[in-house]
Amino acid sequence: MNARPAPQFPPWPQYDDTERAGLIRALEQGQWWRMGGDEVDSFEREFAEHHGAAHALAVTNGTHALELALQCLGAGPGTEVIVPAFTFISSSQAAQRLGAVAVPVDVDPDTYNLDPAATEAAITPRTKVIMPVHMAGLMADMDALAKLSADTGVTLLQDAAHAHGARWQGKRVGELGTVAAFSFQNGKLMTAGEGGAVLFPESELYETAFLRHSCGRPRDDRRYFHRIAGSNLRLNEFSAAVLRAQLRRLDEQVALRDERWTLLSRLLGAVDGVIPQGGDVRADRNSHYMAMFRVPGIGEDNRNALVDRLVAAGLPAFAAFRAIYRTDAFWEIGAPDETPEAVAERCPNADAISADGVWLHHRVLLADEEAVHATAEIIAEAVAAG
Repeated sequence: MNARPAPQFPPWPQYDDTERAGLIRALEQGQWWRMGGDEVDSFEREFAEHHGAAHALAVTNGTHALELALQCLGAGPGTEVIVPAFTFISSSQAAQRLGAVAVPVDVDPDTYNLDPAATEAAITPRTKVIMPVHMAGLMADMDALAKLSADTGVTLLQDAAHAHGARWQGKRVGELGTVAAFSFQNGKLMTAGEGGAVLFPESELYETAFLRHSCGRPRDDRRYFHRIAGSNLRLNEFSAAVLRAQLRRLDEQVALRDERWTLLSRLLGAVDGVIPQGGDVRADRNSHYMAMFRVPGIGEDNRNALVDRLVAAGLPAFAAFRAIYRTDAFWEIGAPDETPEAVAERCPNADAISADGVWLHHRVLLADEEAVHATAEIIAEAVAAG
């Protein structure tokens, strides 16, 4: 590769005096946990309103958000949860830690999202939840999955860890009538270092979740009458104050990322051997947590070497998620009664993407157009050098 100055990308996380003021506000209110302060309550109201949901419940992290949502939806021993075979491992482990069996299902080779036909084929009498992941911020086929849910009676749970501010046919995540879980981990589109949230379309399930996230204890309890089993998944006031500030700039950042992805995907599409993540016109707002592309046929070892070349050239590049059934962790507990190769045989797209996929952190899409052009040039040179 030719020596060139590394492109300049904005730092992440981003913050300004809004976060500083929020932290001071949380500090000086004198109560630093949600039961005595106002920051978590305020953030929940604001996040729910922003995403069109009736209720939001803030929790400690995105994995806990999934676990809590699944528990409230009845996942547990004797049940199965359908998850994409290509996703971050938390999607499956959230179900497995509850004692449910996580069933990997193949994804679309263009969008990397859960394949509805493969999902339908995987449903059994034990299937309790279908969990689509909105990969990289591109929403899964919610029309087909909603119909499948209605036809079979199997509940949908949106893993929206990548999809803050995304829309499907004009509807925000919280307007699609299902529970949805978000992450605020350090690299996510909004962050307080860690954190998560669950959106609920109605009150009864939300109230159950509130109890479970607070050791089963009602808000007004003074005598330790824990009504149901739960854990301490409460978000603290400082994190909520930061997230309130992060939420205020989300829309502007989503719009900029979408504009830059239009440019970058066009440039990458012109590179021989590179195929950028596709789209779906019904997903009319993509939040672009990642800028993803494939180099079909490259093979895992060469893909990893490609990522190393990109990192050396100054790009925040990463290998794609490993297909969940290709990890030892997946088989420790709550795995289907199959071999890894048997799962791989019915998940060829997930297997291929995990070997030939690359992603760039979304701060690449917050840079100026010059940096986007430079990014595409670096990728073209790095692919050609392989």
